[in-house]
Amino acid sequence: MNDTAPVLVIVDAANVIGSVPDGWWRDRRGAAERLRDRLASEGVPAVSGPAEIVMVVEGAARGVESVPGVRVSSAPGSGDDHIVDLVASAGDRPVLVITADRELRRRVRELGADVAGPRTVRP
Repeated sequence: MNDTAPVLVIVDAANVIGSVPDGWWRDRRGAAERLRDRLASEGVPAVSGPAEIVMVVEGAARGVESVPGVRVSSAPGSGDDHIVDLVASAGDRPVLVITADRELRRRVRELGADVAGPRTVRP
């Protein structure tokens, strides 16, 4: 891996948001915006050094805007497939995918990404 490039942190927003039963299902877009804002203000504590944070949204959360520090990427179809595509296109830079989805974790590990669970970015 290229240790000089900032770590690409890809957050599976639907999975992270769904990890806590706090009423997110009543306002999926609002829940995605709150996660985006938390990432922008707090970053990813597990990553020391520079990071590029990409939050992948799908479904009702599509269209959430990017903010300084967090690029929001709306999946055109499956969020998992979009995350795999982002990992595959990252080249040799270090990648951390934040999700609890077992199948997605397996798929991105096969491409060389590291994985961490939702608690990495959500208390």
